[in-house]
Amino acid sequence: MDGKVYTQCQSFSSIFTKSLPCMPFVDNFNFIFQLLKNYYKWRAECPEISADLHPRSIIGLLKAGYHGVLRSRDPTGSKVLIYRIAHWDPKVFTAYDVFRVSLITSELIVQEVETQRNGIKAIFDLEGWQFSHAFQITPSVAKKIAAVLTDSFPLKVRGIHLINEPVIFHAVFSMIKPFLTEKIKQRIHMHGNNYKQSLLQHFPDILPLEYGGEEFSMEDICQEWTNFIMKSEDYLSSISESIQ
Repeated sequence: MDGKVYTQCQSFSSIFTKSLPCMPFVDNFNFIFQLLKNYYKWRAECPEISADLHPRSIIGLLKAGYHGVLRSRDPTGSKVLIYRIAHWDPKVFTAYDVFRVSLITSELIVQEVETQRNGIKAIFDLEGWQFSHAFQITPSVAKKIAAVLTDSFPLKVRGIHLINEPVIFHAVFSMIKPFLTEKIKQRIHMHGNNYKQSLLQHFPDILPLEYGGEEFSMEDICQEWTNFIMKSEDYLSSISESIQ
């Protein structure tokens, strides 16, 4: 077995060894084995996303304030991630770059037993979505996004919350939707432009100022998460695959 792949398998296996007591499955071994196969199959088929997990590959997006992770979990114990489309310049960064940001964050938080147990929820602020963003989401990209949301990564997606979604976004969502499971479809919430009250019902007391919170700003959590990613550079380098 290739040295890098062996290192990745060891890392993946150690994470799931810790998470076994958290999983309500009758046959954990079969579940983990299948997930392990799905995970490495997806990585092998998507080198444009998964081959380079070094933070430097997406540092521009991070510095632009595209992504942050909330300091506190939601009432169900889920980790909460926020993405802001207005801070993604599609002339500079591709959809694969944006996808890589999510993968890097996922590789880091999957090490947390509580996150393994309670999963994640994501908030996508679609303000600023334009045709230039939409053109980046091809059917191939849509399928790869759906694969991660369903059965190709060891994190449970407990909720996807869309805010400020424009009319032109629905065409892209219609492209992704057929690839999603019914369970994931039921976990997608569209809040529209008047989102603050409904969003606060899902995430009381943990949101940044921009989304109805009271204690910290998006700039704060984006900077904090960028710092954490940069501190994790050695680990991310160890699980990156080389493209020959």
